[in-house]
Amino acid sequence: MAVHSFTLVPAAYVFLLRETGSDTEVLLQLRRNTGYMDGHWACGSAGHVEANESVVDTAIRETHEELGLTLSPADLVPLTGMHRTNGGTEPLEQRVDWFFSCRTRTGEPRVMEPEKDGGLRWFRLADLPDTTVPHERAVLDALTAGDVPAIMTFGFGLGEDSERYHVALPH
Repeated sequence: MAVHSFTLVPAAYVFLLRETGSDTEVLLQLRRNTGYMDGHWACGSAGHVEANESVVDTAIRETHEELGLTLSPADLVPLTGMHRTNGGTEPLEQRVDWFFSCRTRTGEPRVMEPEKDGGLRWFRLADLPDTTVPHERAVLDALTAGDVPAIMTFGFGLGEDSERYHVALPH
């Protein structure tokens, strides 16, 4: 039996949420000049975990760097952990993402990295743009349905013609 070892690329995502009447909205940013999913709407705040940094510290740091907001660990609500792949076997194709939601924060979100961010916009969870990054959309769809599993997978065992979506494990 061949043994394969992969390096997982860890990242933190923070979905800023707000209530507007009976609707819940999420803040998304339009990606540009990043080389990955440019022209798609993505989580307002996300980034890779750096050496000797916890995923919670990453979430707080990225939210400050990308949106100018100050968060505390208590502001973050864990949503799910996602193991995903783009189908390749290279280490950069193997990822683990931690998703958080946040309804409490200090400051108003603003574009802090205009070279990578084509603008911010609040969207109703029930009316997300078709051009939402697919693995992020999977989490948002689960949040909209009110059933976000503790662990999600994305991109494993799906054929080219299959719908790219997640397989959820029960809590």
